[in-house]
Amino acid sequence: MATSKSAEPWIFHQNHGETWTSCYGKPSLCNYSYQKRKNTFGRSLRVKGKEGPAVKGGCGVGGGGRFYDISEEDVGFVELLREAQPYITMHRRSTFVVVLSADIVANPCFNNILKDIAFLHHLGIRFILVPGTHVQIDNLLAERGHEPKYVGQYRITDSESLAAAMEAAGKIRMMIEAKLSPGPPICNIRRHGDNSRLHEVGVSVASGNFLAAKRRGVVDGVDYGATGEVKKVDVTRMRERLDGGCVVILSNLGYSSSGEVLNCNTYEVATACALAIEADKLICIIDGPILDESGRLIHFLTLQEADMLIRQRAKQSEIAANYVEAVGEEDVTYLGHSGSNGSAHSSQNGRALGKRHIATFNNGVGFDNGNGLWSGEQGFAIGGQERLSRSFGYLSELAAAAFVCRGGVQRVHLLDGTIGGVLLLELFKRDGMGTMVASDLYEGTRMAKKTDLSGIKQIIQPLEESGTLIRRTDEELLKALDSFFVVEREGQIIACAALFPFFKEKCGEVAAIAVSPDCRGQGQGDKLLDYIEKKASSLGLEMLFLLTTRTADWFKSRGFRECSIDMIPEEKRKKINLSRNSKYYMKKLLPDRSGIIVDSYRAYR
Repeated sequence: MATSKSAEPWIFHQNHGETWTSCYGKPSLCNYSYQKRKNTFGRSLRVKGKEGPAVKGGCGVGGGGRFYDISEEDVGFVELLREAQPYITMHRRSTFVVVLSADIVANPCFNNILKDIAFLHHLGIRFILVPGTHVQIDNLLAERGHEPKYVGQYRITDSESLAAAMEAAGKIRMMIEAKLSPGPPICNIRRHGDNSRLHEVGVSVASGNFLAAKRRGVVDGVDYGATGEVKKVDVTRMRERLDGGCVVILSNLGYSSSGEVLNCNTYEVATACALAIEADKLICIIDGPILDESGRLIHFLTLQEADMLIRQRAKQSEIAANYVEAVGEEDVTYLGHSGSNGSAHSSQNGRALGKRHIATFNNGVGFDNGNGLWSGEQGFAIGGQERLSRSFGYLSELAAAAFVCRGGVQRVHLLDGTIGGVLLLELFKRDGMGTMVASDLYEGTRMAKKTDLSGIKQIIQPLEESGTLIRRTDEELLKALDSFFVVEREGQIIACAALFPFFKEKCGEVAAIAVSPDCRGQGQGDKLLDYIEKKASSLGLEMLFLLTTRTADWFKSRGFRECSIDMIPEEKRKKINLSRNSKYYMKKLLPDRSGIIVDSYRAYR
């Protein structure tokens, strides 16, 4: 393309209210830098000017090194992508069952939630969506002059209710299909060189008769009509659709062996599906947050903590009582709060967990109790007037989460869908934006006691002999025992670590992290470190520090940065053996938002 000599082949304008500079002449290798406060992204732009000598292009006054700003929005975008990268990798090919509560389906925020699901689908996450319908059914009944009827957690489905249920489920399914159909804007795709028309189709959606149901029938003299209970979930055909790149919609309408349509409980369907398909996560998108008694968001609960909260309300709440009945009074020994550290500790027999409630599957596609009769424990139903009234907040959803965790799904997330982008924030940020209930989070982790001394010594002794850890006498270990935490499995200590707080300086020392050789590579060290970080944060500490000679790489990859000895508390500096030539590392802690309660703490100095 021909150009006149006076043309400007490269011109830069600074549009932030500062001096702008234009560079004339034919550009060669260019040199420029982006700087925004502390964020600097460098590229070299050397521009050959009219007069011949090379000059640095850019914007500024006075002829020195010159810079121009990029927007805070762009800087934030780059940082968010970098923060999300490990989570994107981790979640790829995972299977998530997502309950979309009827309140959320009826909310304007539903469209954006579906957009986020489409985005996550394209990142490789496999979704099964279970939309709720009770709000829509009740509205349709009201329009037609009928009252909804509930007994316990189930709806009594008469002919009018069944017609409304079928209409509501059909409309919701079509709405989801429509909202997932658009692809990304063609102009954006083609700007980057892709001229194919494949992007005009968004997400492929599959639905069908995946749910087999049976009539609930007459219970305690109440005829539930066309209300159904889950009989089996066709996992095989659902997996085929997921493998084919589809998002699966699993309706709460099931089909009986005699060809009837039955109205099933949405949460019973979702929990049964999550257990049957062995989902990586169950995500419940509801219309509010899970708060503690102080009105703060609870970011996570262990299974034991959730179990305890539900059991405490079993006398007041029918749904909580149903949970206890479903899982058994003595099925799990849940963890209480000890008087010394407020954390969960194991029972007297040394086991943090007893038997778990395990759903029995029939050839991977349903549930069977071994004698040819269908079991009634395949899912957990919530609903009815108690849930509608919210007299116990979101206790019913918490009960469903704990039920599924006990069945083998390791993570359940309860998210307030009215928060914009809550699904992305929960999955791609460390602390998330909702409440996570986890069956394996800190499982077996507790404060050490005297009977653990031999187990701790057995783990740390090889590391002391190799010089990785400093040697401690039995007397020193016993004196420091109040500061040690252990991970116990089947009565055996498999990992240990210590936290020595320095309250005046608002920091704490991490020491003696050790894992049994048989259990290395299973994440036990990470579990302990994460537990200690949250424990330290709940104590009001702002920094953690440590001394190491041979494990610096492990700690650096977990956010610790090298520091000088001057940053170590003076009280600790006096005790350091300088001949070991240890390296010093520190890490800034996040504010305490964990939900862990700390009553008191005794630390050895």
